[in-house]
Amino acid sequence: MSLLYEELDFRPTPIGDLMLRRRRMAAFGDTDIYEVKLGEDFLMTSLFHEAESQLSKLGLAALDHNGLDVVVGGLGLGYTAVAALEDPRVASLVVVEYLDAVIEWHQTGRVPLGETLVNDPRCRFLNTDFFALARHAPTRQYDAILLDIDHTPTNVLHQTNTHFYTEEGLNELAQHLKPDGVFALWADGAPEDFFAERLSLVFTMAEAHTIEFANPITGGSSVGAVYVAKN
Repeated sequence: MSLLYEELDFRPTPIGDLMLRRRRMAAFGDTDIYEVKLGEDFLMTSLFHEAESQLSKLGLAALDHNGLDVVVGGLGLGYTAVAALEDPRVASLVVVEYLDAVIEWHQTGRVPLGETLVNDPRCRFLNTDFFALARHAPTRQYDAILLDIDHTPTNVLHQTNTHFYTEEGLNELAQHLKPDGVFALWADGAPEDFFAERLSLVFTMAEAHTIEFANPITGGSSVGAVYVAKN
């Protein structure tokens, strides 16, 4: 039986102390709640993940062919990656994750979706810096790149990430997409007009979606943003 509160992992990383915890709250009965923190940043909870799943669904919905080669930037608790694999058109999925501990959680079954990802032959993990790959890696092109790492384009986990969200950084990213390829981004809160406009300077199509979802902590609803852009 799970404890009311259990710290499953805690370790220092180059960008802050990383914690995985599991707890139960009286309002949710026997439901195990998984939470991830990095330093003082609360990154994710298993209580609500609709926006992360919609990142894959909306991004891949913009493509109209089969045999999709997809990249997910940021593993977290795995919701974006699992939603991508639910699309039968996906032929391969590379999940790029900077923190090796997060990959380890999935490989060892410490988080609920780990087994799903590890056992799907289409999926592989790549332990490296997504932003460095976007800027410096030899150009290999994909059908879709789905990104869920920073809170927003202006509220980033590390200041070195800010270049990615500039027009120059987005142009570098676009080189890794096939013709008609899709870039989609999750962000906390409502969409910001300035970023949708910046995407439209780089891509032939750009749109922003507001994802509203129930928030059982507040008893109300919250919103997230999914930006979708196409070469």
